[in-house]
Amino acid sequence: MKALRLYAGPRARQHIAQHGLRPQDVGVIPAAAGGPKGLILGPLDRFLFGQWLPQSAQPVHLVGASIGAWRMATACLETPAVAFERLERDYIAQHYALPPGQKRPTPEQVSEQFAGNLQLFYGGRMAEVLRHPRYRLHIVTSRGRHLLGRDGRVRTPLGYLGAFAANALHRKALGAWLERVVFSTAPDLPFGTDDFRTRQVPLSEANFMDALQASCSIPFVLRPVHGIAGAPPGAYWDGGITDYHLHLRYQPPATAPIVLYPHFQQAVVPGWLDKAWKGRHRSSAALDNMLVLAPDPAWVKTLPNARLPDRQDFTRYGPDLAGRMKAWNGATAASQQLSDEFAQWLRQPDPARLQPL
Repeated sequence: MKALRLYAGPRARQHIAQHGLRPQDVGVIPAAAGGPKGLILGPLDRFLFGQWLPQSAQPVHLVGASIGAWRMATACLETPAVAFERLERDYIAQHYALPPGQKRPTPEQVSEQFAGNLQLFYGGRMAEVLRHPRYRLHIVTSRGRHLLGRDGRVRTPLGYLGAFAANALHRKALGAWLERVVFSTAPDLPFGTDDFRTRQVPLSEANFMDALQASCSIPFVLRPVHGIAGAPPGAYWDGGITDYHLHLRYQPPATAPIVLYPHFQQAVVPGWLDKAWKGRHRSSAALDNMLVLAPDPAWVKTLPNARLPDRQDFTRYGPDLAGRMKAWNGATAASQQLSDEFAQWLRQPDPARLQPL
């Protein structure tokens, strides 16, 4: 059974039909939020950043939210293949010890432990990420406005109720409650910002850890991050809230026109609150230059539990750490097939394999 599907926007399809796909063709790589689902992309990440992209020399913009931001920051380390193996290993092994009678860790517990994990992972290595000679990192976060400007037992649920209602009316209306704040190592963003309220902040050693933690701070699971150096004041949450799958108006350079997107599904959903609005899951002209690499849904059913790893597995498996690790390790081992099939396709990029995005 084939594991990999390739979905292309019209401009990406035209380029591949004329030129194939070469590492120098890639100008932007997005990386979605989605928690443990991102584990399925580990072998693809190791191949792309460890073997394929080093054959070229052009700058590449890496845009990530939540676990996608963690993945793209990892790609900037000097030995990315080794670093991706560690990310996978550490993520799968994470465990939160609970006192008797407590069913789930508190947001304070998760935030504290996650901050420590980031320090262990990137401590002493931030310069590798921030000064990478080729990769331009963009970490997407969601900054609360008005009621969501501060965290609170009452104001946070009320604020997100208001955000959900506003987003139901129109995606742009969500900007009254949350804004996209992107922490970047480049002066310019590789996408337009007229679709949603947006700010850009320089990414530095002073704010790297906080920005990355904020991008991964799921509301009600972790606490938001406050007081990020160089950024407007406020509460910063998971970047996936405003940009779940980074359905952005990409503007890759003409010399490297492909937006290459290793993803865990075909649909590129705009924001986390758009999951219920299926009409917003369709492709658009914003994605014309995009090539999505995603698992075949039939192949996914062959994985442990017949699905991708999921954040709910923390609750489903509860204290059974060994059981969850076995399932997730099984899924990530099987996903080597995705990487192998993409490497094989690159040797003779057949446009007939490309499905409409």
